[in-house]
Amino acid sequence: MTHHIALEWPNPKPFRDRGGASIRLLVVSDAVDPALMDLRNREVLSPIDLIVGCGDLDRSDLAFIADGLNAPLVYVNGNHDSGERWAAGASYCPEPIRSSAVQHHTGLAIAGLPWPGAWGKRAARSERSAWTQALSLAVRRLGRSEPLLIISHVPPFGAGDMPDGGYHRGFRGYRWLMDRLAPPLWLHGHTPLAATSDWYVEVGQTTLVNATGAVVVELLPPKASST
Repeated sequence: MTHHIALEWPNPKPFRDRGGASIRLLVVSDAVDPALMDLRNREVLSPIDLIVGCGDLDRSDLAFIADGLNAPLVYVNGNHDSGERWAAGASYCPEPIRSSAVQHHTGLAIAGLPWPGAWGKRAARSERSAWTQALSLAVRRLGRSEPLLIISHVPPFGAGDMPDGGYHRGFRGYRWLMDRLAPPLWLHGHTPLAATSDWYVEVGQTTLVNATGAVVVELLPPKASST
């Protein structure tokens, strides 16, 4: 099942040359949504302006989705993104966002927080590495008022995670970062949908979306700019 959510984006700049049209993101993570394998379903979802990957999907799957929807791709690594099959996809898939880096796509400033630490079957959690990511991004954003869209594999602590879920709990450094930067939108994976009743939550000024499977996120121009 492909979820859908529409949100007002606070910055009018990305919409200036779109004739009032929204910006449509397809966000994927952890498990391929079977609906995306069918051409008819992809046609219903179109147009998509950007594919966003939140980790733990093979590069071959990411490339297939991006090609099938004729949309550019941006993504972060998850804890399972390693091994020969992952490496083999490097020739037909762009590189993931580096830790705490900020890229611009479709007029949006997008920051990436990949799994902090080693990857693979025994990828250990590292609160210390998550804090390093959070502090680095906070310093990078000093003095910048541009709204930020954050994509990560793991959510912030107590916001879309499993606080009592051990390996699937959020990072405290990410929660500090969210409270400090107040990004309008934070996209993540990692949290099993079967273990939570909500695939999106609102905490303060931030909407957090669990993209496990697939979610269409429609960003709407701010109302003040459309009057």
